[in-house]
Amino acid sequence: IPSREYILLHLETEGKPLPFQAIARRLELHDPEVLEALRRRLRAMERDGQLIRNRRNGYGPAKKMDLVRGRVIAHPQGYGFLVSDEGGSDVYLSEKQMRSLMHGDRALVNIVGIDYKERREGALVDILERNVNEVVGRFNYRKTSPISLVKPDNPRLCHTILVHNSQHLQAKDGQIVVVKITEYPTIDNPPIGEIIEIIGDQRAPGMEVDIAIRTYELPHQWSVETTQELKHLPKTVSKKNLNTHQDFRHLPFVTIDGEDAQDFDDAVYCEPRGKGWLLKVAIADVSHYVKPNTALDQDAQKRGTSVYFPNQVLPMLPEALSNHLCSLKPHVDRLALICELAIDFYGRTRRINFHPAIIQSAARLTYDQVAQLLTGNPTSFPHPHLIPHLENLYQLYQLLLKRRRKRGAIEFETIETKILFDQHQKIAKIQPVIRNDAHRLIEEMMLAANVATAEWLTARAIPTLYRTHQGPKPEKLSELQQFLNRLGLKLGGKEQPHPLHYAKLSEKIQTRPDVRMIQTRLLRSLQLATYQPDAQKGHFGLAYSTYTHFTSPIRRYPDLLVHRAIYHCLQNQPVEQFFYTQHNMEKLGEHCSMTERR
Repeated sequence: IPSREYILLHLETEGKPLPFQAIARRLELHDPEVLEALRRRLRAMERDGQLIRNRRNGYGPAKKMDLVRGRVIAHPQGYGFLVSDEGGSDVYLSEKQMRSLMHGDRALVNIVGIDYKERREGALVDILERNVNEVVGRFNYRKTSPISLVKPDNPRLCHTILVHNSQHLQAKDGQIVVVKITEYPTIDNPPIGEIIEIIGDQRAPGMEVDIAIRTYELPHQWSVETTQELKHLPKTVSKKNLNTHQDFRHLPFVTIDGEDAQDFDDAVYCEPRGKGWLLKVAIADVSHYVKPNTALDQDAQKRGTSVYFPNQVLPMLPEALSNHLCSLKPHVDRLALICELAIDFYGRTRRINFHPAIIQSAARLTYDQVAQLLTGNPTSFPHPHLIPHLENLYQLYQLLLKRRRKRGAIEFETIETKILFDQHQKIAKIQPVIRNDAHRLIEEMMLAANVATAEWLTARAIPTLYRTHQGPKPEKLSELQQFLNRLGLKLGGKEQPHPLHYAKLSEKIQTRPDVRMIQTRLLRSLQLATYQPDAQKGHFGLAYSTYTHFTSPIRRYPDLLVHRAIYHCLQNQPVEQFFYTQHNMEKLGEHCSMTERR
């Protein structure tokens, strides 16, 4: 049957909606099986928001009917916005339009005008996909009524959920419960649900994490199939792997991470080469163990990313992989995919190679250990034989940092915090985490590997995910400029600022007492970074024309997809035979962008 693209092109040329039989005649399709396949395709295109079906059952392209499809972002005050799949400004949805919608739903809306803030305003046409299945909230038992209430804990879920008293599992008033939605809201009626789990009293130890896991529907249990697959994985790297992986165990790779890290994604090694440097960034070879469409892969895709709580981790991969078989622990053989960069005297990458490899990390170093060494205190460093190699890395870091600043990448020095708990799982202390040169060194090496990977894959035109970041939208830029004017400041670039303009302003305000507030406003003016299969959109904040994520496949699913694309190219397979199509990557990009924000 004709492709989606051909059907859309045909309907756009037609200029008016056509019923199913008319479409079949135009496409000269007569066989009953083919007609049924066409009917299913049209329904799928309608479900995905590519087509809209009118009251006369005529199909037309959504784009041509002034319709916008996207994901709903609800506001705690009741109104919301539709973030368009095609980009551009968000569509404002009034409180009335939001009555039938819940946060995260995918919907199709009609543009009905411009509101008083000059925003596009939409009216709901169709709900394409429901996002919320279960809700965590506080139970409000009503003795004098057959119906009780559950108030969602998530402030973006504005609907109070009705629960019949015969379906509340004997929950007590004020307890935290999980409700399964059985009837979604309409313009006239609130949602209805049934309690499926009683989490407990709000003040119980660890309750905050339990609430967060369920509020944001974070997957936290492995499927039975995944548990079975884990039993068949090897415990160690074997000699057989030397048939497919090059032996790099003679090189003193090191990992540099936080003191409490368990999943070591990356190890680095650097040596002088002529007037430049040869950098090797070794990344855990997760793709060797996690194959497409396996249960392990499906669970990893569903999670999308590891989620880090102050005293708990929901890993993207089971601990047997994330903390053991894939983790680049010291003095044990591990499989890795090495990105090898030949970098010249000016910090430019001149050659990019990838090597499936077996490595053995020489040491598990912490940021504080390396920072003390770099600031001139080598006496307490526990691995003196590695000092020359770390000095090589530091010299390359200083070269790359100069190039970064010349490029105009935006640098905001934010203060992260670490939460310490007492024996009752209550917060005992919140302390700042100070970034030092060791943090920045590793960050710069990872950036170099990521941008090199993006360039290498772009040249091979294989479907993959890129990390894209766009500049400020016009309305956000206008708000920022008005804010800066009141402070006597100015952002260069007028209506089209470049990253360098942001970087120069950020440098200028460093001595001001309100520097944190200004940096926050600068950050909020920028769009959120997303995953898309478009290499040309680039990364505004980092000032790269193309960029991807390659360095963390243990904890980010897009990185695993990038590794699979690299291996497909290394095996000299035709792009057309790659497991993923461009359409697959579009869907995966949207999913992975969602999982990192939920």
